[in-house]
Amino acid sequence: MTRQSVVVVLHDGDLPDEEAMAPVREKAAEVRYATAEELPDALPGADVLFAHDFFSQAIPDAWHAADSLRWIHVAATGVDAILSPEVVDSDVILTNSRGVFNDSIAEYVVGQVLSFAKDMPRSWELQRARRWVHRESERVAGTKALVVGTGQIGRAVARLLTAVGVQVSGSGRRARTDDPDFGTVTAQADLHEALGRADWVVGIAPLTEDTKEMFDAAAFRAMPDHARFINVGRGESVVTDDLVSALRDGSIAGAALDVLDVEPLPEDHPLWGMPGVVITPHNSGDFIGWREELLRLFADNFARWVDEEPLANVVDTSLGYVPSTGS
Repeated sequence: MTRQSVVVVLHDGDLPDEEAMAPVREKAAEVRYATAEELPDALPGADVLFAHDFFSQAIPDAWHAADSLRWIHVAATGVDAILSPEVVDSDVILTNSRGVFNDSIAEYVVGQVLSFAKDMPRSWELQRARRWVHRESERVAGTKALVVGTGQIGRAVARLLTAVGVQVSGSGRRARTDDPDFGTVTAQADLHEALGRADWVVGIAPLTEDTKEMFDAAAFRAMPDHARFINVGRGESVVTDDLVSALRDGSIAGAALDVLDVEPLPEDHPLWGMPGVVITPHNSGDFIGWREELLRLFADNFARWVDEEPLANVVDTSLGYVPSTGS
């Protein structure tokens, strides 16, 4: 038995690749493409919504038009933009694109750790100035990292950091001492104590009520003054003004920020010019071919949907992410 489904694809004007969408069109009764403004008119009668525009805030605003919606798939790992009270309280299944960005984000984190330790930004500045200045650099092996967020991406980060000799521990919902990737995981309630032992702090937790603004002035004060903070999770997990203050007063030594609470970061923001700060435009996971990979994942899940098989990457909307063993 197969389902005949009407699919709405929410996009930002940049349509999904036609060839990659072919398997969906072949199995769907109808595929409708809609921008945020068009979404309320496209939703009536649809039972599947593919949020290809994963930054869009349009779904909660258009929810009143979702008269037969049964499944939403998001082309991203984070689903906080989708989780309005109406969506959480509904019976609509929500899935995400967990797994696509694991390795690329882990590579980004390790790249930033190595760049800080080997003072790469200063080397590039000196090269541009045609100056030969001998310097010593830090060792990475033997340093300690705390990965805040123990889902799939956090685990990929932990494995790659371990491979270059970093001693890794985690911070998650519950404490444990036998985790296969982190060894020791500290409960979030004890986060500040764990921060005090870290040379590197990696933020990769999903955005929930528990993680919003978790990196505040108290958290930065808890870190050693030589620690670097690398955020590849959510910008809203950080109180940005507190981060700026911590960098200015030397509470921490530096930060690599791929996500910020306001994106793009305003041109006049002090973070742009602060020493020891690296800013990237929310692209830590964006490897060559990532868009096609996201479409393949949706097409595979849609085939499951049509065949009435269990979907992959089902989000627990009460948690805000896909639960996994040991998360």
